[in-house]
Amino acid sequence: MFPSRNSRLACFLFVTLAFLFTVQPVSAAVTSFNVPVGEEVTKTMNLAVEDHVSIRLTTVNQENNGILDFKLTYPNGAVKVDYGNVGNVNYAFVCDVEGEYLLHFANVGSSEDVLVSLNFEIEHYIWGMPQTLFLTMIIAAVCVLAVVVFALMGKS
Repeated sequence: MFPSRNSRLACFLFVTLAFLFTVQPVSAAVTSFNVPVGEEVTKTMNLAVEDHVSIRLTTVNQENNGILDFKLTYPNGAVKVDYGNVGNVNYAFVCDVEGEYLLHFANVGSSEDVLVSLNFEIEHYIWGMPQTLFLTMIIAAVCVLAVVVFALMGKS
Protein backbone atom coordinates (compact mmCIF):
# COMPACT_ATOMS: atom_id res chain seq x y z
CA MET A 1 0.00 0.00 0.00
CA PHE A 2 1.30 3.45 -0.93
CA PRO A 3 1.31 6.47 1.39
CA SER A 4 -1.35 9.08 0.71
CA ARG A 5 -0.71 11.92 -1.70
CA ASN A 6 -0.74 14.48 1.13
CA SER A 7 1.89 12.60 3.12
CA ARG A 8 4.14 12.30 0.04
CA LEU A 9 3.75 16.02 -0.63
CA ALA A 10 4.52 16.87 3.00
CA CYS A 11 7.60 14.65 2.90
CA PHE A 12 8.77 16.29 -0.34
CA LEU A 13 8.32 19.79 1.09
CA PHE A 14 10.15 18.85 4.27
CA VAL A 15 13.15 17.44 2.35
CA THR A 16 13.26 20.50 0.07
CA LEU A 17 13.16 22.95 2.99
CA ALA A 18 15.76 20.96 4.93
CA PHE A 19 18.05 21.11 1.89
CA LEU A 20 17.56 24.86 1.50
CA PHE A 21 18.41 25.61 5.12
CA THR A 22 21.63 23.56 5.07
CA VAL A 23 23.19 25.35 2.06
CA GLN A 24 25.00 28.68 2.35
CA PRO A 25 25.14 30.28 -1.08
CA VAL A 26 26.92 33.48 0.02
CA SER A 27 29.19 34.19 2.96
CA ALA A 28 29.76 37.72 4.13
CA ALA A 29 31.55 39.15 7.10
CA VAL A 30 32.06 42.61 8.52
CA THR A 31 34.50 42.96 11.36
CA SER A 32 36.68 45.58 13.01
CA PHE A 33 39.91 44.95 14.88
CA ASN A 34 43.04 46.76 16.06
CA VAL A 35 46.51 46.11 14.69
CA PRO A 36 49.05 47.14 17.36
CA VAL A 37 52.19 49.06 16.41
CA GLY A 38 54.87 46.77 14.94
CA GLU A 39 52.60 43.70 14.89
CA GLU A 40 50.76 41.64 12.29
CA VAL A 41 47.20 40.31 12.51
CA THR A 42 45.93 37.54 10.22
CA LYS A 43 42.39 36.53 9.26
CA THR A 44 41.45 33.39 7.31
CA MET A 45 39.01 32.60 4.51
CA ASN A 46 38.21 29.04 3.43
CA LEU A 47 37.58 29.10 -0.31
CA ALA A 48 36.65 26.65 -3.05
CA VAL A 49 37.63 26.85 -6.71
CA GLU A 50 35.45 29.34 -8.63
CA ASP A 51 34.42 31.27 -5.49
CA HIS A 52 34.05 34.98 -6.24
CA VAL A 53 35.58 37.06 -3.45
CA SER A 54 35.28 40.78 -2.76
CA ILE A 55 37.43 42.40 -0.05
CA ARG A 56 37.10 45.96 1.21
CA LEU A 57 39.12 47.36 4.07
CA THR A 58 39.40 50.80 5.59
CA THR A 59 41.89 51.87 8.25
CA VAL A 60 41.76 54.64 10.87
CA ASN A 61 44.03 55.88 13.64
CA GLN A 62 44.68 59.10 15.58
CA GLU A 63 47.22 60.29 13.01
CA ASN A 64 44.43 60.20 10.38
CA ASN A 65 46.58 58.28 7.94
CA GLY A 66 45.87 54.76 9.19
CA ILE A 67 48.58 53.27 7.00
CA LEU A 68 49.35 49.55 7.13
CA ASP A 69 50.67 46.76 4.90
CA PHE A 70 48.11 44.29 3.55
CA LYS A 71 48.72 41.06 1.69
CA LEU A 72 46.72 38.01 0.71
CA THR A 73 48.42 34.60 0.55
CA TYR A 74 47.43 31.34 -1.14
CA PRO A 75 46.96 28.15 0.92
CA ASN A 76 50.52 27.11 -0.03
CA GLY A 77 51.93 30.38 1.38
CA ALA A 78 52.62 32.11 -1.95
CA VAL A 79 51.63 35.78 -2.05
CA LYS A 80 48.59 36.46 -4.23
CA VAL A 81 48.50 40.22 -3.74
CA ASP A 82 50.66 42.60 -1.70
CA TYR A 83 49.75 46.21 -0.88
CA GLY A 84 52.21 48.31 1.08
CA ASN A 85 51.33 51.48 2.98
CA VAL A 86 47.60 51.56 2.28
CA GLY A 87 44.63 53.02 4.10
CA ASN A 88 41.85 51.73 1.86
CA VAL A 89 41.70 48.64 -0.36
CA ASN A 90 39.00 47.32 -2.68
CA TYR A 91 40.04 44.00 -4.20
CA ALA A 92 38.04 41.31 -5.98
CA PHE A 93 39.16 37.99 -7.43
CA VAL A 94 38.00 34.54 -8.49
CA CYS A 95 39.53 31.72 -6.46
CA ASP A 96 41.64 29.32 -8.52
CA VAL A 97 43.10 27.21 -5.68
CA GLU A 98 40.98 25.57 -2.98
CA GLY A 99 41.99 26.00 0.63
CA GLU A 100 42.59 28.46 3.44
CA TYR A 101 43.62 31.94 2.29
CA LEU A 102 45.26 34.29 4.80
CA LEU A 103 44.71 38.03 5.02
CA HIS A 104 47.77 39.69 6.62
CA PHE A 105 47.58 43.15 8.21
CA ALA A 106 50.94 44.54 9.39
CA ASN A 107 51.24 47.85 11.24
CA VAL A 108 54.79 48.86 10.35
CA GLY A 109 54.27 52.40 8.99
CA SER A 110 52.44 54.00 11.89
CA SER A 111 53.43 55.05 15.39
CA GLU A 112 49.94 54.21 16.75
CA ASP A 113 47.56 51.28 16.70
CA VAL A 114 45.47 51.08 13.54
CA LEU A 115 41.76 50.22 13.55
CA VAL A 116 40.84 48.07 10.54
CA SER A 117 37.29 47.76 9.24
CA LEU A 118 37.17 44.63 7.08
CA ASN A 119 34.27 43.65 4.84
CA PHE A 120 34.48 40.56 2.65
CA GLU A 121 31.94 38.61 0.64
CA ILE A 122 32.33 35.13 -0.81
CA GLU A 123 29.88 33.96 -3.47
CA HIS A 124 30.06 30.27 -4.32
CA TYR A 125 29.80 29.17 -7.95
CA ILE A 126 28.90 25.74 -9.37
CA TRP A 127 29.67 24.98 -13.03
CA GLY A 128 30.17 28.65 -13.78
CA MET A 129 26.90 29.91 -12.30
CA PRO A 130 26.10 31.35 -8.86
CA GLN A 131 25.19 28.66 -6.37
CA THR A 132 21.87 30.40 -5.64
CA LEU A 133 20.83 30.23 -9.30
CA PHE A 134 22.02 26.63 -9.58
CA LEU A 135 20.02 25.54 -6.53
CA THR A 136 16.95 27.45 -7.74
CA MET A 137 17.11 25.58 -11.05
CA ILE A 138 17.44 22.23 -9.26
CA ILE A 139 14.48 23.00 -7.00
CA ALA A 140 12.38 24.12 -9.98
CA ALA A 141 13.24 20.92 -11.87
CA VAL A 142 12.36 18.76 -8.85
CA CYS A 143 9.06 20.63 -8.41
CA VAL A 144 8.13 20.17 -12.08
CA LEU A 145 9.02 16.49 -11.83
CA ALA A 146 6.89 16.14 -8.68
CA VAL A 147 3.91 17.80 -10.39
CA VAL A 148 4.25 15.45 -13.38
CA VAL A 149 4.48 12.39 -11.10
CA PHE A 150 1.46 13.50 -9.04
CA ALA A 151 -0.52 14.20 -12.23
CA LEU A 152 0.29 10.78 -13.64
CA MET A 153 -0.53 9.06 -10.33
CA GLY A 154 -3.87 10.93 -10.18
CA LYS A 155 -4.98 9.43 -13.51
CA SER A 156 -4.70 5.88 -12.23
